[in-house]
Amino acid sequence: MSRNVRTVAATPSAVWQVLSDGWLFPVWVVGASRMREVDGHWPEVGAKLHHSVGIWPALINDNTEVLEALPDHLLRLRTRGWPAGEAEVVLRLEAVGAGTRITLDEDAVQGPGSFMPRALRTPALAWRNTETLRRLGFVVENRQEGAA
Repeated sequence: MSRNVRTVAATPSAVWQVLSDGWLFPVWVVGASRMREVDGHWPEVGAKLHHSVGIWPALINDNTEVLEALPDHLLRLRTRGWPAGEAEVVLRLEAVGAGTRITLDEDAVQGPGSFMPRALRTPALAWRNTETLRRLGFVVENRQEGAA
């Protein structure tokens, strides 16, 4: 499993607002190219984001589903990007002073990606998720500045 941690200058509620806007998913998730549809009850359990991954014109249409959601605290997802496979992603939000520590855990759970040796896939996921959390931080913190 890959684990990445980043602290942002915003409250857990502010981070949750960004996570709750499914249309922003391709803005902060590395590899997500575009959003096709967001279920109206996102981010409740069972809701899906219908996205595309890859680089145009070689895009793969798939989805991400909410497995567990505790507003302002936790979002557990099943991401799909076949033919590469599926992964489980857990985002935890923890208040730290006036900011939020975001912990992102991810691992392949099904398909070809899950057969890649852990010693190879973990560094690749960690590298990607460093940038994913950087982008999420930029979105959250810039929304905070705009609201002030």
